[in-house]
Amino acid sequence: MVNQPYYGDISPVSAGIAGTCPRCGRGKLFAGFLIVARQCNSCDLSFSFADAGDGAAWFVMLVAGSVAVGLVLWVELTWQPSYWVHALIAIPAAVILPIALLRPVKGILLCQQYKTRAAPGKASDT
Repeated sequence: MVNQPYYGDISPVSAGIAGTCPRCGRGKLFAGFLIVARQCNSCDLSFSFADAGDGAAWFVMLVAGSVAVGLVLWVELTWQPSYWVHALIAIPAAVILPIALLRPVKGILLCQQYKTRAAPGKASDT
């Protein structure tokens, strides 16, 4: 009988935010900024299950867009600045916030897929 290593219960949120393996919590989940690695460099878990699709981008657009529009509206209603001030605030909020959120959100979704053993649906013949 082969001894299988024990891996504790890793939170998908903490592993996803850190960009670590959902099984061991030590290896890297990403090979690039958003490119998922082929396997964990610590426990050799294959990341072939990982398919976030457009889910992460959708959630990030929803949250970042709401925050950016809310920030611009708040600035306008509070101070009524000129257009160049809005450009200085809105452009970084609309560009930097999604870039900062996309990798952690994608990591959380991928780690949640591993935890719940999510798989593509299959049509039945019945």
